[in-house]
Amino acid sequence: MEGIEHKTVSAIGINIHIAEKGEGPLVLFLHGFPELWYSWRHQILYLADHGYRAVAPDLRGYGETTGVPVNDHTKFTIHHLVGDLIGLLDAITNQGEKVFVVGHDWGAYIAWYLCMFRPERVKALVNLSVPFIPWNPNGDLVKMLRIAYGEDHYMTRFQEPGEIEAEFARLGTQQVVKKFLTFRDPEPFYFPKGKGFRHSPGDAPVTLPPWLSEQDVEYFTTQLNKTTFSGGINYYRALNLNWELTAAWSGAKVMVPSKFIIGDLDLTYHMPGIKEYIHNGGFRKDVPLLEEVVVMEGVAHFINQEKPDEINNYILQFLNKF
Repeated sequence: MEGIEHKTVSAIGINIHIAEKGEGPLVLFLHGFPELWYSWRHQILYLADHGYRAVAPDLRGYGETTGVPVNDHTKFTIHHLVGDLIGLLDAITNQGEKVFVVGHDWGAYIAWYLCMFRPERVKALVNLSVPFIPWNPNGDLVKMLRIAYGEDHYMTRFQEPGEIEAEFARLGTQQVVKKFLTFRDPEPFYFPKGKGFRHSPGDAPVTLPPWLSEQDVEYFTTQLNKTTFSGGINYYRALNLNWELTAAWSGAKVMVPSKFIIGDLDLTYHMPGIKEYIHNGGFRKDVPLLEEVVVMEGVAHFINQEKPDEINNYILQFLNKF
């Protein structure tokens, strides 16, 4: 795609596939679920054209990144995920070089912890859709969402190994990809057992929005078939383990210059307490160098693909300050 190069980098015992283009300061793009490096295709081209080296990996358990046991969710903790990034940066940058980081969804979650664990490796951060989530003494995120939304919430449904994979297999990867990427309702995402997506029954046709083509869906489908959905679902299955492992960072702050962008139709924005946390001071307390919060009107979760021009401009303007 327009000069994007693909490489495999051996780091900390796994083989990390990266897509990259451009020369200059490095910008590391981190994707979410159920996505790939490809989610950043617009940003890679734009940042490369504006004097940056844009690098987007397939994260652990996704696409062409190999060497991780996808049947073992304990290998998908936040420490593994941040470790992958440090190993990747050590392999593709000069020793100790600082980089810019841009994350979305799970990529944003990982980026917050990368900045908290290793702030000396990050110049500045732009995160989309998922704010920093401080350690909660009452339990992990899945426990909180189960209390709020019950057993049909997708994060709850993801916890039993093999169960949700079997349901996705019955629907087919392409149909699952379409239904996830086109979800636009600012409400909880439900997947009742044996009934498929509550917002769109399994056999209901999906009309693709202008920003998502059949060719895009086919690429996601082909690549996700290489690892099955288990790789990405393991991130959710490790949330309780993350909660246990990160207890020592209770009250810790993210001390990296940051910008946060979210759509007002994003399901994350409407989770219990998130709006209040973002706007009433909690977010800025935990991320003292948070310079700006942008809420984009009429935009849903997959913000970097839905509104690439606006996101490109927001990212470039912020990075050019450093």
